[in-house]
Amino acid sequence: MDLKDIVAINGKPGLYEIKAQSKGGVIVQSLVDNKKFPITITHNLSALNEIAIYTYEEEVPLRIILKAMGEKEAGKEALSHKESGKVLLSYFREILPNFDEDRVYTSNIKKVIQWYNLLASKDFDFTAIIEEEEETEEA
Repeated sequence: MDLKDIVAINGKPGLYEIKAQSKGGVIVQSLVDNKKFPITITHNLSALNEIAIYTYEEEVPLRIILKAMGEKEAGKEALSHKESGKVLLSYFREILPNFDEDRVYTSNIKKVIQWYNLLASKDFDFTAIIEEEEETEEA
């Protein structure tokens, strides 16, 4: 399982792994219940590899935050996303101390922790996450 193949689908809970291309979109498999189904262009997909979190200086890619959480938790699940807002904010400050508290809401933090825990429950290898975007230029 590679982070670039993991997506969130707007309006659907959990995370999904892209399994194949189809004529009108992609076939995804739920990481929650392993069910496969087609997703068309009418659905709004967000690849985890493309999501970023606001800080006061720049946007930090979600993959770097997930990798930091994986290192902090040794690849095991973190605290529950159902903890109180204060607990979640305190935890997230340990991971990303300079996140923009005006633009990153508790609901965003809940989602990041929920996604991390779902990946951790599937034995995702957080150490394999590449921090820099790989350049695919040919000389």
